[in-house]
Amino acid sequence: MPNPFDARRELLGAAKKFILETPKASAPAPFEPPRLTLAALEKISMSRSRDRILANLEEMYSEAFKRAKASEDESQMASLDFAYRREQLYFEILLDVRDAIERRG
Repeated sequence: MPNPFDARRELLGAAKKFILETPKASAPAPFEPPRLTLAALEKISMSRSRDRILANLEEMYSEAFKRAKASEDESQMASLDFAYRREQLYFEILLDVRDAIERRG
């Protein structure tokens, strides 16, 4: 017949081992601060489509143009028209660069 004290000692030993021993943690990954590098740009997905960006631009300027038209402010309307065309050109250039980078990768 097995000795009941041996079973208790084994159980007590297992409990001590479970409670007192901590598992070894793996080393944390080194911190890499974000940098605007080619590798970082390649990780970022370009999710907005060209049409969506240009539609948002058009919506924003058309609302402002309608307000200027309602107030009959001719100089504001002309200024908004020029600004819209300039911003549209800037965005198209940036989108062309983005598309070229995506094709390259």
